[in-house]
Formats: sequence, structure tokens, C-alpha cells
Amino acid sequence: MERVSSKHSPRVDENMAQDVSGLVQGPGAGGSRVEESRQPEPAGEDQPEPKTMTAGASRGGNPQGMSMDDVEGRSRLGRFITLSALPGDRDTLVANARENQAPDDIVAALEGLPEGTRYQTVSEVWAALGHKNETTRW
Repeated sequence: MERVSSKHSPRVDENMAQDVSGLVQGPGAGGSRVEESRQPEPAGEDQPEPKTMTAGASRGGNPQGMSMDDVEGRSRLGRFITLSALPGDRDTLVANARENQAPDDIVAALEGLPEGTRYQTVSEVWAALGHKNETTRW
């Protein structure tokens, strides 16, 4: 028994097969996945080639003015100080860190903060502990 399409003629089936041949076979002898009319035109003689990088300084993996150790340390500190403790003073931060089962070194560092000062953010606490924050924000 021969299988044939009952919806189209063999000519229409062949045309439809050509339309999807690029998707089935990929680039090469069978054709391209993209029609030639959809490919972007190259830049003109007096125009620069497009670049993947944007203009300006390239950003690295850490903020300007901070080392990777500073970023990791501040992040570690922030894991044990919840937003409910901020703004807060030294005693509030120490109690919150203990509730969040902070390691002894973080609790000891928070206990060394000056008394009577209220901190609004983890970055302020980090700076008060003698560490660097980023110099510019993006």
C-alpha cells in the first residue's frame, strides 16, 4: 500500500518540502535556515562595522572601587542581617544576626560597631566595619 497525501497534489507537497528544507537540513547544500532576503545587509563603505560591545568602559565582575573579596564579604554580611533590622543600631544588628544563626566572626564584628549609631543599609554597616564600598553606582 502506497501512502499519499489526500490533501495536496504531489506538486504542492514538493513545494512545501522545499519551503522547509532549510529547517530540516540546515545550512549547506540543502539551503540556509534563513532566506537571503532576511539576512542583514553589510555596512556601507563609509560606515563602521557593528560591534557587540557598547561604547564606554567595560565593566568587570565587581563594582568599581571594590575587590572581589569585598563583594563576597559584604554579601556574606548581608545574608545574616535582614531588612527588618534596618535601620538599626549595634544591638539590633547583633540580635538580628544571632537570630539568623550568623557565624561567630560576623557577630563579633557587629559587636565592635560604635554604640548609638543607626545604620540604614548593609553597605553602611560594611563601611563602618572598615571595608570599602563601590565608588560609583550604575
